Amino acid sequence: MRTKDSNKDRHRFKIELLHPRHWLTWIGLGFYFIFTLLPLSLVDDIGCRLGRFAASKNKKRFNIAVTNLSLCFPEKSPAEIKQMALGHFQAQFRSVLHYFILWWRPLFIVRKKIVRSGFEQIDDYREQGKNVIILLVHSVGLDFANPAITPYYNTVAPYKKMRNPVIDWLIAKARLRFSKIHGGKLFSREDGLRPLIREVRAGNILVYLADEDLGEKHSIFVPFYGVPKATLPVLGRLAQTCNAVVLPCVSCYEPDKKRYEVKLLPKIEEMPSGDDMVDSLKMNAAIESAIDECPVQYFWTLRYFQTRPPGEASVYD
Repeated sequence: MRTKDSNKDRHRFKIELLHPRHWLTWIGLGFYFIFTLLPLSLVDDIGCRLGRFAASKNKKRFNIAVTNLSLCFPEKSPAEIKQMALGHFQAQFRSVLHYFILWWRPLFIVRKKIVRSGFEQIDDYREQGKNVIILLVHSVGLDFANPAITPYYNTVAPYKKMRNPVIDWLIAKARLRFSKIHGGKLFSREDGLRPLIREVRAGNILVYLADEDLGEKHSIFVPFYGVPKATLPVLGRLAQTCNAVVLPCVSCYEPDKKRYEVKLLPKIEEMPSGDDMVDSLKMNAAIESAIDECPVQYFWTLRYFQTRPPGEASVYD
């Protein structure tokens, strides 16, 4: 199967998803569907309670969040850091319980749950003959950025496959359902960068995540909140190859208004520069600015600083 055709069938429902080994997942989804009939205020309350419970039981992940937050916000006291970590767990579980909106609610209801800001920039830059790359950060509500973007533009995005095939199908289906008008595509990491570059050069918008630690190979160490972080110097090269501007984007949940605000921030100035280190510095600074829009909603449980510069000990021991 050619890469350019692989999106047509990769994320369609397959009969093997009904195999008995997946029945527990389907039963769980059945209970979850009944749960989604509750008022959203009650769903939020249950999500926060589950988050508090998970924070108390999953000490490993809680300590990772505390370590990350302590490194990135050294001005905060230990008590404030623990409160932020707890707030993150609550935000994470609350957003997980919101997936039914993306999976099963019609588009007009989804739109009511999302406020878009800054998206006029896309048309402005396109009129200037520029392509667009959206740098989406790993907030807990990142999937709610999808219906804020894909119903309006032809998009392409990398996709990381989930371990559970049923959940993988649901999430991929949700990411593609809002892009049917424009024919959006998902590509796996195995597909490489070539199909992404081809699509952006054709005028499609790339939705790109770049803040995970993917190991030392091909990475350079660049400060992230002042801490050296293994960073792939890819974004600047993509911007240069595709003649594109880079617009940071973050999705923040507003508990009092029961909606997600998806913000498209101003472009990263003077990117590409032609210098991997300079572009990576600018990228990490832009990600920091996006995180600061709703700090506790960033995915602090990921090991962003797992890879250390030569001679430095692990920060997660």
